[in-house]
Amino acid sequence: MPDQAASRIAPATSPLAVISLVFGILTWFLLPFVGALVAVVCGHLARSEIRRAPFDAPLAGDGMALAGLVLGYVHLAVCAALVLLVMGALLVGVHLFWF
Repeated sequence: MPDQAASRIAPATSPLAVISLVFGILTWFLLPFVGALVAVVCGHLARSEIRRAPFDAPLAGDGMALAGLVLGYVHLAVCAALVLLVMGALLVGVHLFWF
């Protein structure tokens, strides 16, 4: 009797999930801001694609898509915090300069 678990084919991985993870990692080293946007967009598209995949042909990669989303959103939050910090420092500097 053949083992059916061994004969199963692994589900295909969503290419968008891989792209999301790769750009999520690259955004911290090579592609600031733009890489984060790509990671977030592809991550959302990948998770949607994985959820809508038919039962007989499932897609894997939800964890990779989620990791890309987290890396992208954290990078965008850090960028926003830095912009606010610089703007605040400029406003305080201008305020101190005038008075």
